[in-house]
Amino acid sequence: MENNSNHICLCPLEGIINIIAKKWAILIISIIGHHGKIRFNDIMQRLDGISPKTLADVLKNLQKENLIHRESFSEIPPRVEYSLTDDGKQLCEAVRPLIQWAEKRDSVDKHRCKGSCHDENVAPKRGTQQKNELIT
Repeated sequence: MENNSNHICLCPLEGIINIIAKKWAILIISIIGHHGKIRFNDIMQRLDGISPKTLADVLKNLQKENLIHRESFSEIPPRVEYSLTDDGKQLCEAVRPLIQWAEKRDSVDKHRCKGSCHDENVAPKRGTQQKNELIT
């Protein structure tokens, strides 16, 4: 292979692109990254249009790829929290410029944002303070 400064090797993407290119994956990574630890229903409330089965499937795939950590607590009722692994945190940081670029586009369909990304319709849980932006 010749040494060309304009050449970008896309081979490293082959293993992860099928996971992160799925419709909800980047949004879920961003939501979990924004909140640190978050429960299933809280993720559901922030994603308009995702079914519980789809969310569960995407979470399982992200966990399998070591991008998120699932922690279950032996309580009644059962409690499960999701957080990012180190790889997940790095991915969250890597997509931040993409999200910022998308925000700035003139052609963005502004009416699609219904405020849920700013937690307007989501009440804080048990004394936790909710942040006002998806990505800070």
